[in-house]
Amino acid sequence: MGVLWANLHLLFWLSLVPFATRWIGENHYAALPTAVYGLNLLLAAVAYWILQQAIISNEGKNSLLRKAIGRDLKGRLSLLLYALAVLAAFAAPWLAQAVYVLVALIWIIPDRRIEQALLEE
Repeated sequence: MGVLWANLHLLFWLSLVPFATRWIGENHYAALPTAVYGLNLLLAAVAYWILQQAIISNEGKNSLLRKAIGRDLKGRLSLLLYALAVLAAFAAPWLAQAVYVLVALIWIIPDRRIEQALLEE
């Protein structure tokens, strides 16, 4: 049941992305909409982490997901960058938006942890 609620939590934050995106577009990339967009991305990332933890809790500490995630450097780095970008949005919205793109680029690079964990099973 915890996995279901964690998944709904993630879906809630993801459902707000189009509204935050529209707000940025309507306000010509102003500071507040840029910060709200980043906060939305940050909360979606936190919800994703909560979902991962719920699945691991459900499957056990020796689960395949736990092995595949490892120390989750990409996930931790994403959270840190999103938090810094939200703060930077008030001083330099363009910098915050560049950080949002950077985080997306980090995740575009294929992550072979799951493939390696499956091969080891």
